[in-house]
Amino acid sequence: MVRSLSTGLSTLALAASIGLAATQASAADSLTVVSWGGAYGAAQQKHVIDPFQKDTGVKVLFEDYSGGVAEIKAQVESGNIQWDVVDFEVIDLERACSEGLLEFIPRDILPAGIDGTPADKDFIPEALDSECAIGNIVWSVVFAYNEKTIGATKAATMADFFDTKKIPGKRAMRKRPQVNMEWALLADGVPADQVYEVLATPEGQQRAFDKLASIKGDIVWFDSWSQAPQLLNDGGAVLVQSANGRFYDAIRQEKKPFVIVWDGHVYDLDAWAVVKGSKNKDLAMKFIAYATGSKPLAGMPDVAYGPTRKSSMPLADQSATPHLPTAHLDKGMQAGSEFWADYGESLGEKFNEWLLK
Repeated sequence: MVRSLSTGLSTLALAASIGLAATQASAADSLTVVSWGGAYGAAQQKHVIDPFQKDTGVKVLFEDYSGGVAEIKAQVESGNIQWDVVDFEVIDLERACSEGLLEFIPRDILPAGIDGTPADKDFIPEALDSECAIGNIVWSVVFAYNEKTIGATKAATMADFFDTKKIPGKRAMRKRPQVNMEWALLADGVPADQVYEVLATPEGQQRAFDKLASIKGDIVWFDSWSQAPQLLNDGGAVLVQSANGRFYDAIRQEKKPFVIVWDGHVYDLDAWAVVKGSKNKDLAMKFIAYATGSKPLAGMPDVAYGPTRKSSMPLADQSATPHLPTAHLDKGMQAGSEFWADYGESLGEKFNEWLLK
């Protein structure tokens, strides 16, 4: 607040200067945060966005996107930064970080847990692996079936997903190589701990494409996780791939007759990151520190995603615990962020070429 002004300043000039200051304050106290929408976005709105706005007075424009690096890369390279904070799949994070698309996040911005545990002890180690982001949830890519449309033979394994003779019908998959290549090798008999070693070779990549080709005519491709539950509900596909929380929410909230199959699931973290060149960098850092606090993260099990802070779980809805990816780690494999940082671009090109064949 200005305490004194020159007596020569006109009333009109004073009004104009106050108006400009208000505009500048408003611009400084707004933030664009981008995430995934759906049940997860709703949980973030309830437990992160709304409380942050209430506690800080900052206006948050909360938007959805469908993932990947392309949109962020275009913004950074053009200098036209539209987003401040982005919720990244860690499977894409390493590439974005190595390409200089994200700001570094100092660890000293992170508060201690609600029980007093220092942040570096409270977070699971993987949440702090990247210098460009702070992990906020553990989630997984699974597939599910609808009890009303599956028929007599129920799917139980990843091999079943690729066996259209045993279980006839369409399969719905997200249109990108990540996870689909891993699933193809798992279904073809490659042990989980050897998948990335095999996939790093030309022969292994061809093996994965060949396995995908065996069901190519029965694949329904989609771009956003939001489409997956609808495809399963409407009978667009018999077996559908999605983030586990999408199915969990449909089962819990909408009473859908969906059954999640955990065999071969690929679990990963999501992490908050700041787009390189954000004009609201300092405010974005404050948002991430807030969003990854014990209490906001305790709301993520609402949609069956595990919080990355140990101090969050005692505050969370305990009924969700059996449905978290962490309860099924023995049936799955961790997504390889370093592998996809190295091979994501080349395999993305090969995958798009394969789609056109």
